[in-house]
Amino acid sequence: MNSVREESGATFVRPAEVITRRIDGDPDIPAAVAALVRASLDPPPGSAESGSGTPSSGLDGVFLSAIRVRGFRGIGPETTLDLPTGPGLTLVTGRNGSGKSSFAEAAELALTGGNRRWDGRSTAWREGWRNLHRSGPVRVELEMRTDGPEPALTVAREWDAEEQLPGGSWTQRRGDGPERVFASGDWALPMELYRPFLSYSELGALVDGKPSELFDALHQLLGLDELIVAHERIRVRRLDLERAARTARRDRQTLLAELAEVTDHRARRAVALLREPAPDLGVLERLVGDTAGGPEPAALRGVLALELPSGERITALADRISTAVAAVAAATVPEVAADLRVLDVLRAAYAHVTAHGQGAPRAHVPASSSDRARPGSGIEDHATAPCPVCGGGTLDRQWLLDTAAAIEGLSVRTADLVRARADLARALAELRVLTGELPPALAAADIAGLDTVALAEAWARWVGLPDAGEPHELPDRLRAEHEHLRAELGFAQQRAGKELDRLDEAWAPFAPRLRAWLDLTRTVTAQAAERQTARAAEEWLKAATARVRDERLAPLAGTARWVWQTLRQQSSVELGGIHLQGNANSARRVQLEVTVDDVDGAALGVMSQGELHALGLALFLPRATVAASPFRFVVIDDPVQAMDPAKVDGLARVLATVAWERQVVVFTHDDRLAEAVRRMQIDARIVEVQRRERSVVEVRLASDPVHRYLDDARALLRTPQLPRTIADELVATCCRSALEAASLARAKRVLLAGGMDHREVQRRIDRAQSTRAMVTLAVLGPGHRIEDLNKHLAKEGRWAVEVVRDATAGAHVPIDRDLAELIADTERFAEWLAR
Repeated sequence: MNSVREESGATFVRPAEVITRRIDGDPDIPAAVAALVRASLDPPPGSAESGSGTPSSGLDGVFLSAIRVRGFRGIGPETTLDLPTGPGLTLVTGRNGSGKSSFAEAAELALTGGNRRWDGRSTAWREGWRNLHRSGPVRVELEMRTDGPEPALTVAREWDAEEQLPGGSWTQRRGDGPERVFASGDWALPMELYRPFLSYSELGALVDGKPSELFDALHQLLGLDELIVAHERIRVRRLDLERAARTARRDRQTLLAELAEVTDHRARRAVALLREPAPDLGVLERLVGDTAGGPEPAALRGVLALELPSGERITALADRISTAVAAVAAATVPEVAADLRVLDVLRAAYAHVTAHGQGAPRAHVPASSSDRARPGSGIEDHATAPCPVCGGGTLDRQWLLDTAAAIEGLSVRTADLVRARADLARALAELRVLTGELPPALAAADIAGLDTVALAEAWARWVGLPDAGEPHELPDRLRAEHEHLRAELGFAQQRAGKELDRLDEAWAPFAPRLRAWLDLTRTVTAQAAERQTARAAEEWLKAATARVRDERLAPLAGTARWVWQTLRQQSSVELGGIHLQGNANSARRVQLEVTVDDVDGAALGVMSQGELHALGLALFLPRATVAASPFRFVVIDDPVQAMDPAKVDGLARVLATVAWERQVVVFTHDDRLAEAVRRMQIDARIVEVQRRERSVVEVRLASDPVHRYLDDARALLRTPQLPRTIADELVATCCRSALEAASLARAKRVLLAGGMDHREVQRRIDRAQSTRAMVTLAVLGPGHRIEDLNKHLAKEGRWAVEVVRDATAGAHVPIDRDLAELIADTERFAEWLAR
């Protein structure tokens, strides 16, 4: 036990350092894998994981000094269980319901805030934590001694009369200092790692409970958390990389299936690209960026972009044309028309004459009489010219003057007609601008499935409107054609909009999805090497962690085997190796190599309840007593149940060995453990708990049964209120019980020392139905007759024969003997048996 404990308490080397050394010593590990493993072992600076490992609780060398309880469970008025502070074994005994387990539960509740024994119980059971016989506040208090400058430490929980169990105050106090809020965070991790409490309900759960719970407890105890964290970092990264690759593949197949149903030419092109083993991402990128959508959507957008002049503008222009046509008609009379023709001829002749002759200054056709008299008009300097009409006359200066006067007069007479014709020409010019040309968007008769023949024909008539018919017909035709074209265009645009919406609705959702797929695929492609490295690093670290785990588990497994070997006694079940199988992300369990009669197999299935409990202790004690634990105590509640006598003896030996270095406190209602401790002369303090009326609990040091009976006998003699006859009978009864207890202890000690099996010893004791039979078994051994007892006792002295006779008879009939003398001789006889 000591060698195992020393090995488990060797200098602790951080697992990260162990892994680093193994990386340095592994020539086959790729550089990228080594770098990733190293990086996973170093948390990011400033993160919650960075620092120097597990945070220290600031606790060490914790021993229990006292458990003080008031109003909790089976304890009413305040009662204190004092405990020897330091290594050693303390047995707290008492019948079921005496209140002893209330002390164990109070200590656990004070330090952990809960109680494992209550887990899984009904609500009604858990709600019975208040004592039924005491109202008011409830308080549990634990006094401890720790290493350090202020060794005294008190932790307490207290509830007011109406508070529920999760409420109350939770405080701690160092020495005589002030009470502070209990630092549960400082205690949580050590309590989880080295939990020093073990209840009866947990004994079986350690073996047949959830496989992962014991795995997690041992795994964390081995100090491998940082390797698990490192492995988890790599695993998460690997899963992220693989998830991205799977997502890219899945999205590609989804896009292929959905795009195949879309008629847009971009969708068809995207399908062709995605079907290629290695799609051209650049081409696909350009396709996604094609917002025009090819010729079909462009043609539809062209139709949507067509515009016509507003109805107001068309109405105004039609009115202008009507007005101009009416003005021309009103001004066009034969005389004015003739004057206008003459005016045109004169202007042409005048321009010809003024332009005749080389170097002659260019004259202008006068528009008024003022031009005729104005100097510098060019007329006075102009040379003569032959008449271009008759060829015989001469057009001289006078002719020019006369012609200018004629032009002016004719201009005045024809002014209204000229103005009316000019207005009409401007209106017709504006009409030509408005009608324009046939739009290129209507060049094709069928645009993306849209029939535009009627629209094109209406637009052609609109374009030809300025050259079709007489001017006086234009206003009505202008209005009619505009209305007809507007209706055709509106119908075509409505259909084009719907078709374009259909195409856009079909393609538009795919553009961002394709763009996202492109980004993801580029990322996945760039991370291909990292993905392979992460897989290799995860496998390497997993294997390395398993090796470190087995190395660190070996000392604990050795301790567990020693405990089991000591406890099992005559059991045919052998405990071999203990292995942790699985990891945080797979099925986790503790594999126990157990055999029955040297046969491997389902040993747990054939083990008795006592054997399972013994195995549970074998798994609990190594963890609770590891050298790194700050708790120098263990508290075990009712470990004896279901154990046969041999295992009870083994348990006593185990507890005695653990108590060399630990404070061991065992609560039990089974007298067999106390009897074994006394019989084997194990150094232990035995405390007896008794519960009186209204939950008044008494705690007293328990002597061995012999001296307890003798003390009771002496107390009866000192009770004057008791009638003499009754007192004599009760004193004799106590002496007889003392003789039986002394004989029982000697019989067990001698028979077991002689090599007799525990079961056989118990059978012999069960056959001894009387006091003389029990004394015979103790003095003479098995196989002797009761009739031979007095002969053997006589060799010791007449007093020995008489004490057995009087104690046996006095329990039933009055005897003529001094009872103080009977008590003294009974004590003497017990001491003789003990020798």
